[in-house]
Amino acid sequence: MSILRGTQRSFQVALWFLVLAVFLLVVFLHVDFRLLIPDKVQEPPVTNIMFLKTHKTASSTILNILYRFSESHNLSTALPEGSRVHLGYPWLFVTRYVEGLKQDAHLQHHFNIMCNHLRFNYPEVQKVMPRDTFYFSILRNPVFQLESSFIYYKDYAPAFQRAKSLDEFLADPWKYYKASVSLENVYAKNNMWFDFGFDNNAPADKDYVRKCLAEVEQRFHLVLIADYFDESMVLLRRRLRWQLDDVVSFKLNVRSQSTVSHLTPESQERVQHWCALDWQLYQHFNRTFWTQLHAELSPRQLTEEVEQLRERQRELMALCLQDPEPKNLTHIDDRNLRPYQSGKAKILGYKLRHGLDTTTLHICQRMAMPELQHMAHMYSLQFPDKTPKDIPFLKK
Repeated sequence: MSILRGTQRSFQVALWFLVLAVFLLVVFLHVDFRLLIPDKVQEPPVTNIMFLKTHKTASSTILNILYRFSESHNLSTALPEGSRVHLGYPWLFVTRYVEGLKQDAHLQHHFNIMCNHLRFNYPEVQKVMPRDTFYFSILRNPVFQLESSFIYYKDYAPAFQRAKSLDEFLADPWKYYKASVSLENVYAKNNMWFDFGFDNNAPADKDYVRKCLAEVEQRFHLVLIADYFDESMVLLRRRLRWQLDDVVSFKLNVRSQSTVSHLTPESQERVQHWCALDWQLYQHFNRTFWTQLHAELSPRQLTEEVEQLRERQRELMALCLQDPEPKNLTHIDDRNLRPYQSGKAKILGYKLRHGLDTTTLHICQRMAMPELQHMAHMYSLQFPDKTPKDIPFLKK
């Protein structure tokens, strides 16, 4: 008995020292205790997803991510009908804008993924997507979002056409902006607010804004922030239970620095007033984003996972690209990789390495493929019996 008691005491002492050692490791080396706990059994990845693609918010890069996931997992995507490239934008979305959707009111056709540009209309989207769909979107600081819109839609939005610069426009916006042609001018005022289905010309009344923000929170499981894109991808990957490579991307639809303007401090402040609805939308969901991110990961975990994402991006760029820096249109020989040019923006693209094997070439092409070509590719895969999408600018 004395030998047994001695053995028990030795075990208890050893266990006590082990607990003490772990405690000291956590306290003095700042180890995140959650990292010492084994992961729970991995649940299946989320495959029913609706992404509200807002304008000039890095949303083209996310669309590429979703297209690649859809193709690699053999999922169905709600694509624009016929010759359309958007799902009815700038009009409110209705189901007839989706290819392959039966219009019988008693029938519903559920797709796995919906991610093309549309103006959000929840009752109609519900007819397209399953009940367990994960809804998410992305926002960007309105100062940078409006600057990008001004250059990109310079030749399209009447409000931008006569203004020589965004600084000039913001000095007296009502000189250029006419609400009577609002559908053509949606890019010039509260464009993100409009994309969520709200009135971009509404006064920024406190009760109205509060009601709309609550509606977005009710409909969307997650709203990401483009200004913190890598952190957004870390959180998105966790929420969707995806693998790291599923959210790694090359930046698409980016402009040459020569077409990026730097607003004066006065103009930046004017954006906050001119786009007051967008500003409140952004401010609110910037706060909720960081609240959710900090609830999900410790600072150490976040730093590690962001670095893992960036390291994997560097590896794939080295594998796929002749040069990690995006190139001007004139330097891209492959028409399927040439980005569409809009307004006064010079949109850049990528050149792939020569001699890639078939599997690697497939991966690299999909990662570097611009939005319109990628949409046309997905359409041909999903509807092989229909007339392929016509991309006019590729014929020039």
